[in-house]
Amino acid sequence: MKILVCISNVPDTTTKITFTNNNTQFNTTGVQFIVNPYDEIALSKAIELCEGGKGTVTVINVGESQTDPTIRKALAIGADDAVRINAAPRDAYYVAYQIAEYAKTQDFDMILCGRESIDYNGSQVAAMIGEFLDIPSISIIKKLEYDGSTATIDREIEGGKEVISVTGKFVASCAEGTAEPKIPNMRGIMSARTKPLQVIEAKDIAEVAKVQQFETPPPRGAVKLIPSEDPSKLIDLLHQEAKVI
Repeated sequence: MKILVCISNVPDTTTKITFTNNNTQFNTTGVQFIVNPYDEIALSKAIELCEGGKGTVTVINVGESQTDPTIRKALAIGADDAVRINAAPRDAYYVAYQIAEYAKTQDFDMILCGRESIDYNGSQVAAMIGEFLDIPSISIIKKLEYDGSTATIDREIEGGKEVISVTGKFVASCAEGTAEPKIPNMRGIMSARTKPLQVIEAKDIAEVAKVQQFETPPPRGAVKLIPSEDPSKLIDLLHQEAKVI
């Protein structure tokens, strides 16, 4: 069994986000980058499925050389080898195309990724990969079992749970509960230094989207405290200022 896991290089959740060039470019100065947490869940699930010599796990990232430490972290967690497509990940369509073009040259049984990246929260890449490869794509899964030919997948839907059976190759985006994220141990960290990391050039593709401008959320308003002995003042504020009643 061969599994491909897509990983994103994202800012740590404690990072203060700022922009440069008239708010058209993310400012990476001083930013700590990590493996996208949802992709870590996908990676952990892939490693579980391949435990005991049942298969191999390859991680893939679309990014430039500064993403190598993030890729090495994925190797330390337990991936067998890695591929970096040498290009800036300009949008979801571009990333999905590059991953699909690589996957066409290999024989992966499944492709896993996180439900979304925590920076753009687009939830688009998995479905686009499925379209490019013309294989089934299942979004936001909560459970995955594989018997060597058929995958049984659980996903939450409104009012219940959906159980899907997939035979053959497929793409799935993993959510919380699919697997517990693994923490790399010292042995994994040491072995990650020598595991294969292949760098390949990106394929040409027309640009279909372009960022015009980034905006940060407006600052939070001041909090007004109302004395407990004067609840009528709260009613007045909700009516006159908030205008919700």
